[in-house]
Amino acid sequence: MSPQATLSTSPIARWTREQMAARVARDIPDGAVVNLGIGLPTAVANHLADDQEVVLHSENGVIGMGPAPAAGEEDFDLINAGKQPVTLRPGGAFFHHADSFAMMRGGHLDICVLGAFQVSAAGDLANWHTGAPDAIPAVGGAMDLAIGAKKTFVMMEYLTKGGQAKLVPECSYPLTGLGCVSRLYTDLAVIDLADGECTVIELAPGLTLRDLQALTPGVTLKRA
Repeated sequence: MSPQATLSTSPIARWTREQMAARVARDIPDGAVVNLGIGLPTAVANHLADDQEVVLHSENGVIGMGPAPAAGEEDFDLINAGKQPVTLRPGGAFFHHADSFAMMRGGHLDICVLGAFQVSAAGDLANWHTGAPDAIPAVGGAMDLAIGAKKTFVMMEYLTKGGQAKLVPECSYPLTGLGCVSRLYTDLAVIDLADGECTVIELAPGLTLRDLQALTPGVTLKRA
């Protein structure tokens, strides 16, 4: 029986993408300057509390973003890096792409939140290309973000469509950055990565550490 089949027949309440985004938002401290990557991470903006002093940055040249606009109020001249319409909080600004990358490369971001194809137990990140001959590479600014930000969080589903864990002993896909990921937020668990150790700090309802370990060959998981 495949890992995917095992999960589908057990009473495990996977976290939804919105629940994952809300979980990330809870861990962002006041005063942080944060980049939200394309894909799953963009939803984090909708879960920051109104009184949270968080400055959101997008690599296409926006800082001070708010949540997504209400339906019918979109301004497609004001978008994030994923081409989604955004709002601008008081004090927000937009600027040249080169200035945005200077912020990323200059160490001015406290946290970046990225998606991933694979993350290794050592915190290596692979998120721009699967290496498949017909796959379209998407380098973007992920390499700059992963190394430039003080902390890199990853949001991803724990398993591929084929049921393989995306948390692996070593990445088999082309790397984005080495040893850069400090925390994983997935639909099954939240996991800290530090000093080559994978520490599970939270599990989805109904899932045990033994269950998660069985889905993660070659990687030793421990409970906080």
